[in-house]
Amino acid sequence: MKIERLKIFTSDLERQLQFYDQVLGLEVLQVGAEYFEVQVGYSVLEFREAEKASPYHIAFHIEAYKEEQALSWLKERMSVLSDAGEEIVDFPVWNARSVYFYDADRNILEFIARRHCFSSETSDFTPNSIKGIGEIGIATTGVKKVYDLLNSEIGIEKYTGDYEVFCAMGDDEGLFIVINKDKKTWFPAGDKALASPFVINISNKGRTLALAYTNQRLELL
Repeated sequence: MKIERLKIFTSDLERQLQFYDQVLGLEVLQVGAEYFEVQVGYSVLEFREAEKASPYHIAFHIEAYKEEQALSWLKERMSVLSDAGEEIVDFPVWNARSVYFYDADRNILEFIARRHCFSSETSDFTPNSIKGIGEIGIATTGVKKVYDLLNSEIGIEKYTGDYEVFCAMGDDEGLFIVINKDKKTWFPAGDKALASPFVINISNKGRTLALAYTNQRLELL
């Protein structure tokens, strides 16, 4: 599953634009009075202004074996999040290692380096090492309901987890991270999971689809 485009919301458009442009160094595609878009590898990330906005969890793919370089690069620009004192989190079952940090809205962002994806011939980390959006979090009280829709309507399979508390759906290229917001917080900071709305465009098994998540309801557009 490839995440081609993701639209999320912010109550501070200017600070977020500054962060993604000047701190992360991503290419700004468009800027309007109430929105902006940045290029994240093969994906487009759009921010829309909203009077009230709640935090998200989003993961960005980075080149394989670049987590150490990514950590150093991030620490020159901001603080990073840790898990039990570890700034690089190992996911052996996923064959990946990750670094976590906040953006200007306290969205929990993740750089995930999968050992078998996005190889590179260089050792340096730059904004070009960010290859695409790899995950979007869905906080809900109905994990099984989200699974049933994604599986029956789109054919997306469970990657790992269960149907009650945590269910990652998709594949190495793209995942929906579905959690029960009443039973689980966002890793690694323990932040409360809120049902933040988004619109997403994906390609999966030869189909291009758009979905919206609003008021804990996920639907095809």
